[in-house]
Amino acid sequence: MSTATRRLPLTDWTVVVPVVALLALVFSWGRDLPGFAVALVALCLGGAVLAAVHHAEVVAHRVGEPFGSLVLAVAVTVIEVALIVTLMADGGDKTASLARDTVFAAVMITCNGIVGLSLLVGALRNRVAVFNAEGSGAALATVATLATLSLVLPTFTTSKPGPEFSTAQLTFAAVASLALYGLFIAVQTVRHRDYFLPVATEAGTEKAAGAPDGGAADGDGDGEHAAPPTSRAALVSLGLLLVALIAVVGDAKAVSPTIEAGVAKAGLPNAVVGVIIALLVLAPETLAAVRAARRDRVQTSLNLAYGSAIASIGLTIPAIALATIWLSGPLLLGLGPIHMVLLALTVVVSALTIAPGRATLLQGGVHLVLLAAYLFLAVSP
Repeated sequence: MSTATRRLPLTDWTVVVPVVALLALVFSWGRDLPGFAVALVALCLGGAVLAAVHHAEVVAHRVGEPFGSLVLAVAVTVIEVALIVTLMADGGDKTASLARDTVFAAVMITCNGIVGLSLLVGALRNRVAVFNAEGSGAALATVATLATLSLVLPTFTTSKPGPEFSTAQLTFAAVASLALYGLFIAVQTVRHRDYFLPVATEAGTEKAAGAPDGGAADGDGDGEHAAPPTSRAALVSLGLLLVALIAVVGDAKAVSPTIEAGVAKAGLPNAVVGVIIALLVLAPETLAAVRAARRDRVQTSLNLAYGSAIASIGLTIPAIALATIWLSGPLLLGLGPIHMVLLALTVVVSALTIAPGRATLLQGGVHLVLLAAYLFLAVSP
């Protein structure tokens, strides 16, 4: 019997690891950690990531697509936003560009890293990765609009010097971001839900996630047609998912001073810190998306990728706009020329990838090269 359908014992690793990781967060919060303690916290972080992926799949199996991927994307983003606001409140002027760096890193990691890996895995399995172009195209259009309004326009506005919005402009961007995010959720979950359901592969092995026996909660094959978990089991997994995600983001913050020290010692740009933290925070979505692609559910992987990018911008910008009421110092949102070029190239390549509704190894490789270019230029701008 799969772990999705049976009652979780208290000794199950998926129960123990999130609790231990949360305890590690409690004992490490606000302290200067020695090297061995940082290693232990990092180990707990990795375990929490794996546990989060498991519980997200249990919840997804219960509620079906696209609600399953939405739960993980929104949960991670809400906690990520709390982390950004906390770091900005503690960091002063040196964190003026933290929101921009983190959000842009999330966009590049999701739209190139998660998408590229998912297409690569899906194409390796079936030669061609198949997905729904209508749903994925709508999600990509939303990402491109949100990213342009929030990250590109501040570079060109003239009301304030530097890549900043005026108060009125920031308010408009926040309201527009929240409105677009709400509209996308309504379309994804209600009006055009079928656009975001997995489609059949050429081999005919994949079923829509909304089907009674669709989805997989554990393993690669044994849970493929298992009965959905009970409501109680899904609620328990939802609670453990939130615990695991809080531990992931909190432990990432706990190890961030060590990361910052290492980055500074290596003479790397400060933006590298945001990239590393974004990679850690987005690890649950990445693993969940790759596992879905291995089960021929590439549409679920794309839902996770684009949904996370949309949530990252659509929730972060309004939260930061609200936080500026008590945060002091500038808020730098505008991207530089290099990052704008990478964003434009990502949007163009993504549109060409999504339009046919099918992708090969080549498209997956192109997206991964774009991610590699972003990471390289973050280290060597």
